Amino acid sequence: MLSILRKARLKDKEMRILMLGLDNAGKTTIVKKIMNEDVNSVSPTLGFIIKTIEYEGYKLNIWDVGGQKTLRTYWKNYFEKTDTLIWVVDATDRERIDDCRKELMGLLLEEATQRLTGASLLVFKNKSDVPSAMSDDDVREALQLDSIRTHRWTIMACSAITGQNLQEGLQWVVQDAKDRLFLF
Repeated sequence: MLSILRKARLKDKEMRILMLGLDNAGKTTIVKKIMNEDVNSVSPTLGFIIKTIEYEGYKLNIWDVGGQKTLRTYWKNYFEKTDTLIWVVDATDRERIDDCRKELMGLLLEEATQRLTGASLLVFKNKSDVPSAMSDDDVREALQLDSIRTHRWTIMACSAITGQNLQEGLQWVVQDAKDRLFLF
């Protein structure tokens, strides 16, 4: 029944994308870059920001939610009607990669994730252009992505500053929704 309702809503070509990750991972910078806004002055998101972009004939509503530790308990309030979860990882932050995994696994396993059922997961490995960045395999292993069986997922190296792979990420999100929900 849920997928039928989603199909009906998505026939209007509108999608809800929830962007989460630890603080300073680059979520807001990614959104600003996608929106062609200035990325030179980005401050921490205290709460959430909603941006809408037209992409390949689809209206993508991107919910960028702050990642500070004090805000993470509120993440579950944003799960409702999410089509795709974009999890942003700072590929240079080796010290907090375990925290990153715990937060991701915690929200995927949480009872409230019933509201995330059917949502796909795009892991943006941000800051990949920095020489000391972890590889895709490093992040995949550290986050234990291969153990995720409840959601379709992919990992994509990106750079919020240069825009590397941001459009490709949006392309994956739209194509995945088309494939899963039998859209035209």
